[in-house]
Amino acid sequence: QVQLAESGGGLVRAGDSLTLSCRASGHTAGYATGWFRQAPGKGRGFVASIRWSDSRTYYATSVQGRFTISRDNAKNTVYLQVNSLNSEDKAVYYCAADWFESGSYDSGEYDCWGQGTQVTGSS
Repeated sequence: QVQLAESGGGLVRAGDSLTLSCRASGHTAGYATGWFRQAPGKGRGFVASIRWSDSRTYYATSVQGRFTISRDNAKNTVYLQVNSLNSEDKAVYYCAADWFESGSYDSGEYDCWGQGTQVTGSS
């Protein structure tokens, strides 16, 4: 069983940077970890993922070059570095596990979702 817990969200301004964390407990190895986000009134969309086996990363086109996903196996944590925040980045961010390490952008390929961490703007 895997439990994932996100943290690091908060109130941001355009152009700010933020680091989101996804900490695993229980079964902590052998699966890819993906980040998704959901803005009010919209569906849950893929942001980035990182595979366990070879640390290969995948990014949505909208965040390529601004976001960086990484992992620290000693801390059982996957990070999402978010730079140059804009209005479209304001959302609840979730992490989830992909046991097949498919690099899929489809949220249906993931399970063991965390509760989410909210990134919101001051204006």
